[in-house]
Amino acid sequence: MNKKYVITIARGYGSGGRTIGKMLSKDLGIPYYDRELLRLASDDSGINEQLFAKADEKLKKSLLFRIAKKAYKGELIPPDSDDFVSNDNLFNYQAKIIKELANTESCIIIGRCADYVLKDYDNVIKLFVHAPLEDCINTLHDMTGNPKKEIEKQIASIDKHRAEYYKYYTGRDWDDVKNYDLCLNSSQLGFEKCVEIVKSYLDIRFR
Repeated sequence: MNKKYVITIARGYGSGGRTIGKMLSKDLGIPYYDRELLRLASDDSGINEQLFAKADEKLKKSLLFRIAKKAYKGELIPPDSDDFVSNDNLFNYQAKIIKELANTESCIIIGRCADYVLKDYDNVIKLFVHAPLEDCINTLHDMTGNPKKEIEKQIASIDKHRAEYYKYYTGRDWDDVKNYDLCLNSSQLGFEKCVEIVKSYLDIRFR
């Protein structure tokens, strides 16, 4: 397959979306980007990487109180502006990196509203990975050993933040199937079959 392609993965917490992304990366022999995007955006903008890491946390605390949506439109705020290191501009730089990656190589991108950022690209496969709550709780319990009640609260909190973050920057609902090409129930399928389905879809789509 000569055509460059990008696989974006949005996922519910505990559903294994990150694991599926890493498995796809290994099978397909293409790079996988998650938190690496923060470093690349930092290098590109000259803004300290720690500010990118903190932006998610600040947004998490302020989102509920912000009525206006800041749907991403692609503009970068110049360095001489007071808003150069604002949360919105940090997102803009991450989006810039996502577009540059899509233009130069085949890769897998986790989260960061990448499906929306690349909505006008025809070489993108947009995935949403989900699983029933009980299965997500059990998966995380096996990984961490933390109490199930605590994990349930953590899942609710993280998925709520992901939905609000997505809504803020895209104006769309995070779990709306219309945003994605494939919605995979990792509990029913298992990780291996999810990977096989994506590879088959990739072959059919770009054959």
